[in-house]
Amino acid sequence: MDRVVLMLSVMSLGVSSQPITDGQRLFSIAVSRVQHLHLLAQRLFSDFESSLQTEEQPQLNKIFLQDFCNCDYIISPIDKHETQRSSVLKLLSISYRLVESWEFPSRSLSGGSAPRNQISPKLSELKTGIHLLIRANEDGAEIFPDRSALQLAPYGNYYQSLGTDESLRRTYELLACFKKDMHKVETYLTVAKCRLSPEANCTL
Repeated sequence: MDRVVLMLSVMSLGVSSQPITDGQRLFSIAVSRVQHLHLLAQRLFSDFESSLQTEEQPQLNKIFLQDFCNCDYIISPIDKHETQRSSVLKLLSISYRLVESWEFPSRSLSGGSAPRNQISPKLSELKTGIHLLIRANEDGAEIFPDRSALQLAPYGNYYQSLGTDESLRRTYELLACFKKDMHKVETYLTVAKCRLSPEANCTL
């Protein structure tokens, strides 16, 4: 991780003099990181669904559709059109908040397999990279005006003593929300990266 942080820091030094070239490099690293996390989230969710009994999956799907993810409290574009209209700085700020909000819940996704144990360190690397991108692109505006708003509670009662059925439901929700939020961050960072190439078509 230290090597990644050092590499990102060195590259960020030249952003002001060569914003497109160095900015694209920073974005490429961040997009690569979140793509890996999104694929990992999809894999974990798919593996979990495969482990369920035949009658459990429809029940969990029904329950989850009535629920919502904690990160839905973070205001973000409601559709692809609003995403395309959002500024690079706004997309970076939302991405940072989403990644940061998973630092604590992600601990419950660790353990049991090598892929699961990659989640927390890779989230930390991604958060560092997005922070560098924000610093490189901000114009003096306060990006994080209300830090208290970002201190989200753990997902539901996940960390309390749970029965078997409740634990199953919470695990399902946690994995589904993680997959959903990593998809959001991947979309936002990809669009923001595309903005640095004026000739590119950034249509979603």
